[in-house]
Amino acid sequence: MELSGILVMNKPQGFTSFDVIGKLRGILRMRRLGHTGTLDPMAEGVLPVLVGTAARACDLLPDETKTYRAGFQLGTVTDTQDSTGRILETRAASVSEAELLRVFPQFIGEIQQIPPMYSAVQINGKRLYELAREGKQIERKARTVQVQSLKLLSFQPEDGTGTVEIVCGKGTYVRTILHDIGQALQCGAMMTALLRTAACGFTLGDAQDFAAVQQAADENRLTELLIPTDRLFVRYPELYLTEKQAQLYRNGVRLGLSQLHGLKPDAACCRVYGADGTFFGLARPDSAADCLRIVKNL
Repeated sequence: MELSGILVMNKPQGFTSFDVIGKLRGILRMRRLGHTGTLDPMAEGVLPVLVGTAARACDLLPDETKTYRAGFQLGTVTDTQDSTGRILETRAASVSEAELLRVFPQFIGEIQQIPPMYSAVQINGKRLYELAREGKQIERKARTVQVQSLKLLSFQPEDGTGTVEIVCGKGTYVRTILHDIGQALQCGAMMTALLRTAACGFTLGDAQDFAAVQQAADENRLTELLIPTDRLFVRYPELYLTEKQAQLYRNGVRLGLSQLHGLKPDAACCRVYGADGTFFGLARPDSAADCLRIVKNL
């Protein structure tokens, strides 16, 4: 039986998200894997990997909130907006903690952000980082991103270094937030470290390294490391079917809403289970057609 579920990885520095998938394909000896959000090679931390049939859930994730701990250096601007890039400018950074905190509210809530040139964003079929490596700069449109919180964890005004914690939504570039904070302070800034501490409801406490996964594979106990797929959808209500309903559901028969007890007709989505607790996938009530429509079986 093919493995299926969520394998939360602690991505090491120097690996792209695709590198992680490639290495896991070798360890797990399977190709059907997907990740839930790209991390740059510089970044470390939580990377949930969807294994087997769970990979079908990539485009259904209800919680794409992520938490990061990022180091920064005021007074330095680079072409990548982090310490891996070429230094473009250095400036004096005589900034107090109070001055730093004063600009933080500009970067909390629904904000506009211009994607960096060194990013995987596609424009006219080409990745921005490919253009940047060719020495090209092109105009990018600002995008709306959501930053739920921005907290200063530490700051050393004498050398302009510090650490922040950022909770944000999908598509947010943490290094760009730090770069833009530097611009607001008129001294510039770059990111010096990035650790993702939470993603899709999972934390570092859930994460495994390659050595642990390899050992589990060698000992034929990989299932012990897999988190059930339905953990991704805990915000949705549960719907348990009777044995007869489950058989009809699995055969693609639409169930009438009046037959389903405990289902709110205005629910956007629900987790569907068999009488024995087997997770079938996601469905939504269609009041107009008086039936339960399958969103995706997982």
